Amino acid sequence: MKDEHLGDNKTPPADAMPGLMAHLTHVVHAFGWSLAGLRSALRHETSFRLEVSLFVILAPLGVSLGRSGLERAVLVGSLLLVLIVELMNSAVETAIDRISDEHHRLSKRTKDLGSAAVFLCLINVPLTWGLILADRFLG
Repeated sequence: MKDEHLGDNKTPPADAMPGLMAHLTHVVHAFGWSLAGLRSALRHETSFRLEVSLFVILAPLGVSLGRSGLERAVLVGSLLLVLIVELMNSAVETAIDRISDEHHRLSKRTKDLGSAAVFLCLINVPLTWGLILADRFLG
């Protein structure tokens, strides 16, 4: 299969390198920004720290209890989903707080909706784990 940018010999032409380097630089910067976000969440978000602690305990358990790659992925994935949604909720709350510290019904609703999303993810964890593991331990 011939790559349009690389030609037959798979060596990037000289005019493709600046674009390629720009993309690689962006990937490196994006990785750094992601790590900064994780550090910020660990530093400032109590709920995130608690959920990370639970992840550190439960993820290895999920890997060992899962019988297949799919089961392990779903068990650990349900835990990762909590962290992802918690990060999004924290980002929304931070943006709302940045806009105004004034109490407003729409700000409250926004924060409550984010909290509800985290809550549903937390409900999803025991539901997922229970459905996958029930048959092994009860059946």
